Amino acid sequence: MTDTSVPNRAPDGAAAPACPAAHPDAVALSGLQYQQTPFELYRELRRKHGAVAPVLLEGDIPAWLVLGYAEVSYVTSHDELFARDSRRWNQWPNIPADWPLLPYVGYQPSVLFTEGAEHQRRAGVISDALEGVDQLELSQHCQRIADQLVDRFAGSGQAELMSSYAHALPMRAAVQMCGMPLDGADTEALVEDLRMSLDAAEGDDPVAAYVRVQGRIQQLVADKRRSPGPDVTSRMINNPAGLTDEEIVQDLISVIAAAQQPTGNWIGNTLRLLLTDDRFALNVSGGRVSVGQALNEVLWLDTPTQNFIGRWAVRDIQLGGRQIRAGDCVVLGLAAANTDPQIWPEGHVGAQVNSAHLSFSNGEHRCPFPAPQLADVIARTAVETLLERLPDIVLAVEPEELAWRPSVWMRGLTALPVAFTPVVQ
Repeated sequence: MTDTSVPNRAPDGAAAPACPAAHPDAVALSGLQYQQTPFELYRELRRKHGAVAPVLLEGDIPAWLVLGYAEVSYVTSHDELFARDSRRWNQWPNIPADWPLLPYVGYQPSVLFTEGAEHQRRAGVISDALEGVDQLELSQHCQRIADQLVDRFAGSGQAELMSSYAHALPMRAAVQMCGMPLDGADTEALVEDLRMSLDAAEGDDPVAAYVRVQGRIQQLVADKRRSPGPDVTSRMINNPAGLTDEEIVQDLISVIAAAQQPTGNWIGNTLRLLLTDDRFALNVSGGRVSVGQALNEVLWLDTPTQNFIGRWAVRDIQLGGRQIRAGDCVVLGLAAANTDPQIWPEGHVGAQVNSAHLSFSNGEHRCPFPAPQLADVIARTAVETLLERLPDIVLAVEPEELAWRPSVWMRGLTALPVAFTPVVQ
């Protein structure tokens, strides 16, 4: 029998406040501590609040951050209690039209917000389209893309890998899978708008960027209806489920965004680990086993998606000793859950050979099969090819000089400067 009991890990002696906004210790999900040392903040939140902490989103909007592995697993496994349709949110009267998180939270007719049979239908179309991607062919495409990117800086003996490699490679792989041209200002503009809509920096307009993304994908779908090809977009159009153009546009945005930003940060975080951790330093040159270990360890300890917003409580319910009200927003603390001391023996957090992490989420709304496998092909090929092409690559700065992007949602470096022996073309 399936255990449907709600995890109830509260801090010792803690009361269960009825609303996160009323809690005097609600923590804003922002600031330098989140940028540089989020895990210290997670430990502090666990100490004060247990597995579920009251937090404030931008504009002091109340929500709950789920920190516990068992609690995140429970929330994501019980859609009947914690659903994805954000129209349930009890805070909509307090949300301004220009709220920066609207691209994340504002309801769209996308697979991300569907539920039940409709979600199964939409997710099934995506899975079918992605299953049509030949993984060996994808690896070969990624190796060609990697070689082209490395060729651009190999002769200089130095490079900044986040912009010139880690993000550039999965972007090109994603647009190629979807049937878009690899090069051109139009594609580059799409990637920049995706970045703004998913992870806005100061001065960015994420809402306007998302509108531009929609327009570009609408044009792609129209082009593929006229002239289909062996690509993800065409397979979604031709699927017997008969999705509308609007549905395909929204779901393609989800596919491209998931393939580009998180995978780019997965590559960057893995390269950082390989270049800074002595456990890997002796084996990275041609060390395929070490690369695989590093990729998996990053998903446990430096997962590209730190937090995901979110779920909305269908009814009043207790979770982790907290009283969650119907319509409350629940933020999935994926990074915190992956480092939950409850799942690490004797409090030791280290490399794991298994893939029980929550980096691809869990339950019906986890990344659709085979997306994680395709992301692994892209990331593994990117890392291995770089190390094979530039075997003596080293950091060009001290490890402590590396800075993380100012985001509570994504975990990625602002820059990864490296040096190596120049390669004559």
